[in-house]
Amino acid sequence: MNSALINVMSAAAIKAGKGLLRDFGEVDQLQVSRKGTANFVTQSDIRTEKLLQRELSKARPDYGFLLEEGGEVAGKDGIHRWIIDPLDGTSNFIHAIPYFCISIGLEKKDASGKSEIIAGVIFDPIHNDLFTAEKSKGAFLNNRKLAVSSRPALEDSMLVTGGFRFVPKGDHRGRILFDSVSQCGAIIRDFGATALDLANLAAGRIDACWHYTVQPWDIAAGLLLVQEAGGIVTELTGQPADTYAKAIIGSNRHLHLPIQELLSKTA
Repeated sequence: MNSALINVMSAAAIKAGKGLLRDFGEVDQLQVSRKGTANFVTQSDIRTEKLLQRELSKARPDYGFLLEEGGEVAGKDGIHRWIIDPLDGTSNFIHAIPYFCISIGLEKKDASGKSEIIAGVIFDPIHNDLFTAEKSKGAFLNNRKLAVSSRPALEDSMLVTGGFRFVPKGDHRGRILFDSVSQCGAIIRDFGATALDLANLAAGRIDACWHYTVQPWDIAAGLLLVQEAGGIVTELTGQPADTYAKAIIGSNRHLHLPIQELLSKTA
């Protein structure tokens, strides 16, 4: 059975997802009629974020927020903070491509001021996929326990990447790694929604991913999902990744070292 915390997060995500689905239908019509969609989607993003903030505040009124659109909102308790991406995969949404999600992570500070994500929910409203995780309690998809894939070889694997257009000029590691992995025979995709990529990694649908220029709201919930499903997420250096990493590699336990070794050759 889900905890009260996961129930609160799930209910907020599902309610917000209904609005996104409605707006997604409108975007599809706007595309067909050749009207501009960017401003419409921006408003949808903001509406969704406000709804999530309102719903979560009802249940936990003293918690703070870190919002993609609204920035930081301090909470009275000073310990807990929701980290929210109301629409991860905005470019897909704008073009009526059905690969996007809502991401909610809950961050908690300990007595020393160190923070960690203790709960995460990612909701894919198109497929009605609700991914949930709590620290040390496992990861789930629609209440089915998740585990990362067990594929041991890159040549048999599917990898997902993203964020290349924001990589600093002169940093060619991502392109070189892309070429190196391709030469191993792996399948590589760029789906355009980091949070949903991490959720699908946790579900064993993909085998590894690497992403550049990520933000806390992109990865907060996804990091916990992958870890609770038995996977590994690190920075490009190999150090364990936290919510404030700027570039990450996530994988099952067989593939992480081979990918890291390929990356080290690009330095």
